[in-house]
Amino acid sequence: MSGGTYVIAGGSSGIGLELVRQLTPTATRIDVWSREARNLGPGGVVRYAACDFSAVDGPLPELPDEISGAVYCPGTITLRSFRSLQPADFRQDFELNLIGAVRFLQACQSRLQGIDGQPASVVLFSTIAVSQGLPMHASVAASKGAVEGLVRSLAAEWAPKIRVNAIAPALTDTPLAGRLLSSPEKREAMAVRYPLKRIGGAADMAAMARFLLSAESSWMTGQVLGVDGGMSTLRV
Repeated sequence: MSGGTYVIAGGSSGIGLELVRQLTPTATRIDVWSREARNLGPGGVVRYAACDFSAVDGPLPELPDEISGAVYCPGTITLRSFRSLQPADFRQDFELNLIGAVRFLQACQSRLQGIDGQPASVVLFSTIAVSQGLPMHASVAASKGAVEGLVRSLAAEWAPKIRVNAIAPALTDTPLAGRLLSSPEKREAMAVRYPLKRIGGAADMAAMARFLLSAESSWMTGQVLGVDGGMSTLRV
């Protein structure tokens, strides 16, 4: 994959930051929208703009004239019993996970243009909890289930000019998951749950996102791809 202009929401931390790093050697331009620049390097093809998708109806930055790929990375991990969840918790997850993605894509839509005769590409993020029914995941699974519905609907509506796919990770070693992986004991207990016996990293998810942005996935759209160490399909 060579060239291309990308807009990555939430690209200064975790999976988004790793994706920026993987795209940087070949991209023409990468616009990163996030609350803070954090670990982004200065200059080069990367351009940072402050943006908070948890602020409903907050302003969005200026976009490039043409976008070959758009990725929405912001998300939540709200893990509590259904009894302890309040309607406000569901609204908060829904606002960031779904409505934030909707606002982002509505802003990008008119500028999404493929390169070298290929469709433009959109990548969103779901979670393994949508398909697996994990306890303590009611709020995040409900909102990410809506994201999966959005992916399939937009993939049909925007074909053939724009491809829309999603990645459904299991728990990934990122700052967002820090409290769940805060000790060697917690990390080991989590790792043994997966058939591949390790926790996924930001690089694993970013590599899949990079593939979905590239011409190598040009005949894929409307898909939700599990990157989860085998948890969603295997019992070993």
